[in-house]
Amino acid sequence: MSARIIDGKAIAADVRAEVAAGVEAIVASGRRPPHLTAVLVGGDAASATYVRLKERDCAEVGMTSETLALPASTTQAELLEIVRGLNANDGVDGVIVQKPIPGDVDDALVDATLDASKDADGLGPTSLGRLVQGAPVFVPATPAGVQQLLLRSDIDPAGKHVVIVGRSILVGRPLAMLLSAKAHGANATVTIAHTGTADLGAITREADILVAAAGRLNLITGDMVKQGAVVIDVGTNRVDDASKKAGFRLAGDVEFEAVREIASAITPVPGGVGPMTRAMLLVNTLKAAEARR
Repeated sequence: MSARIIDGKAIAADVRAEVAAGVEAIVASGRRPPHLTAVLVGGDAASATYVRLKERDCAEVGMTSETLALPASTTQAELLEIVRGLNANDGVDGVIVQKPIPGDVDDALVDATLDASKDADGLGPTSLGRLVQGAPVFVPATPAGVQQLLLRSDIDPAGKHVVIVGRSILVGRPLAMLLSAKAHGANATVTIAHTGTADLGAITREADILVAAAGRLNLITGDMVKQGAVVIDVGTNRVDDASKKAGFRLAGDVEFEAVREIASAITPVPGGVGPMTRAMLLVNTLKAAEARR
């Protein structure tokens, strides 16, 4: 029997509806709606599309938003000055600096410069440090989205063996901290593996919940998955496809058709984790607005 498809679009719509109710309550109390500012450096097409989708999401839930589009030639000093200006702007509740940043810019320094109370992406040192301590405020959007996909699909990680393939600061490492915490929606035993892991399949076959977040097309094949496992595909890879208007299609890190015949539940790409990442960004912005008031 084929795996149940976890519909990230539908679950993200539920999250946005909850955020919209929170925004409505803020406005009803006489306050302005929450505001999210995105900083986009350079002309990367994927980043520009992603930021446009975030603007659309903000409008849907009643938030205001702005995109600061900067040239690829923007220096680190110039970018840090812009971030400091946003820190001081009382009209801004949440800020994201879209990655990747072109040029010779230290991403970690940018994240550290951003006011921790406006860290909508949850990637600054304060946000990540609180996550490690088990007292998170702004959880990185993709890990938070993965957790919500599981919980809202009645898949409780508690007591399960979760294997995460990928060790990035964006997904793998914070997700491991999130799901291993002694908390609701967590309390799992977590293993982090990666593309350099010897005999990766031997590790992934031990997973009750397998999260693929390595950024490598079709890395996870059918013989690497335990019968009945839950598979969450975080990968987003471009594949040339002349039949598509854009000339490409998106595919994940999981060999979808093979794995869906083995797993009990699986996320598609697109339509799985991606919409949840954007939805959790709205959740963080709402939290920031509520905390600042």
